[in-house]
Amino acid sequence: MEGPRISREKTTITHMIEIYCRQKHHSKELCESCQELLHYAYKRLSHCRFGEQKTTCSKCPIHCYKPDMRTKVKDVMRYSGPRMLLYHPVSALRHMIDGLKKAPELPQRRKS
Repeated sequence: MEGPRISREKTTITHMIEIYCRQKHHSKELCESCQELLHYAYKRLSHCRFGEQKTTCSKCPIHCYKPDMRTKVKDVMRYSGPRMLLYHPVSALRHMIDGLKKAPELPQRRKS
């Protein structure tokens, strides 16, 4: 079971991908590639090492996305980020506030 922070991140990425797909791919429903990206983002968020203590992914010290998916998500966020204020202002503001949070420290690896 996930907490409110991860749920909020999932909602935000859903809104961003929906905006992107609707305006770039001219589709009312998510196209196959956007659906795949959303599923991948959900999976990564569900397995986030920091859980409820996480900051936004852009400030995270661990880059858990594969390089190709990371590029796609960056494109989506670059396009949708400014538009979020028009379409989903509450989510956009919460995401901005979450981004002000300091990234958590990485746990030290134990030496064998």
